[in-house]
Amino acid sequence: MDTTAPDRFDTIPETALAWHRAGKGAALATVVQTWGSAPRRVGSQLAISGDAEIAGSVSGGCVEGAVIVEALEALEEGAARELEFGVSDEDAFAVGLACGGTIRVLVEPVGSALPEDMLAELVAARAAREPRAYVVDLATGARRIDRDGHDDRFRMDRSGFEPDERTFVAIHNPPLRLVVVGAVHIAQALVPMARIAGYDPVVIDPRETFASPARFPGERVVNDWPDDAVAALRLDARTALVLLTHDPKLDDPALVRALRSGCFYIGALGSTRTHAKRRERLLAEGFSDAEIDRIHGPVGLDIGAAGPAEIAVSVLAQMISVLRKGAA
Repeated sequence: MDTTAPDRFDTIPETALAWHRAGKGAALATVVQTWGSAPRRVGSQLAISGDAEIAGSVSGGCVEGAVIVEALEALEEGAARELEFGVSDEDAFAVGLACGGTIRVLVEPVGSALPEDMLAELVAARAAREPRAYVVDLATGARRIDRDGHDDRFRMDRSGFEPDERTFVAIHNPPLRLVVVGAVHIAQALVPMARIAGYDPVVIDPRETFASPARFPGERVVNDWPDDAVAALRLDARTALVLLTHDPKLDDPALVRALRSGCFYIGALGSTRTHAKRRERLLAEGFSDAEIDRIHGPVGLDIGAAGPAEIAVSVLAQMISVLRKGAA
């Protein structure tokens, strides 16, 4: 396995590249289209080695065997294959679905249909937390990797066909991160909720009494000043920053770093009055009203939340809304 692969993230392309370079042969199978109640979403992948080892999934297990057989044959031929499978109601029930559906799968042998250098470029970008789109023209067989030009797809994590119905775009985003400044009670509720929702959390607080492994078991805890810690983490378009200290000495330096970054969400705890004072301080720092408007303050959706757990729910819901729908 490539040790540069992102932590706590699927390593299917990395695994396929490692198998190929080890001389085993490898193919990548990707769900390119679904109808009905398909087990996996578009963009889901399965890596298959020449020794019939597998990593990942393109279904709930109901068509994996057939995909593996097709992938091994495609490896022998050195050519891509397009497959289509119907999932019966009986098989769907067996994998926890209410009814059946149909999935379409693209199988690409590495080194022939999918060039090794292209897969290596994709793996390197994933390790560097840089989003990429892998684009395949199924009519011509042309392939490329795009850095830009798919803003909506990147924001929504949405792989799929372009309007021509022959150009497939597979989105490879870095894993979502949540950076929490302030190891308070709200953070203790928010961090496990965010992990369940697919975020990789980091808790920052220079106060070791608050930011301790005992209060955040199994999570990454950084005992450093927030501005230094935030700078080291390199906030990007897949990062949400939530400030919960209610202390300008800790929050403001991190806010300055965040407003100069591309993070998709910035939320800060405090009342409307507190946020108005925060705005005045940031205006004095030279930020424009439009830049300051990126901050969600008071943090969270207005759901009448009472107590740390409900506030955490409102914050996570607002983060998801901004990620999937964009800022209002």
